[in-house]
Amino acid sequence: MQALVAGNLEEAGLDDANRALLEYVTKVTEAAYRTTPEDVQLLRQQGWSDPQIAEAVYITAMFAFFNRVADAFGVASQGYLEMNKMTR
Repeated sequence: MQALVAGNLEEAGLDDANRALLEYVTKVTEAAYRTTPEDVQLLRQQGWSDPQIAEAVYITAMFAFFNRVADAFGVASQGYLEMNKMTR
């Protein structure tokens, strides 16, 4: 979990399919215009269905939207990651 929170997919112990999906949604987050049909085909080859891939894109886009709206209105962080550290 620590590796995922830190964005370190190499040390997160993920299987190939989940790592590929997280790499793809990272690309969607950082530069969606750079995604290619080959990216999607790689996910299919890893066992992801088109509806699952679409859902991952929708969820990624919704989080980006909500984060930008919250930032624009100055909504303070809820501190969930910090609270998680306190409960361990």
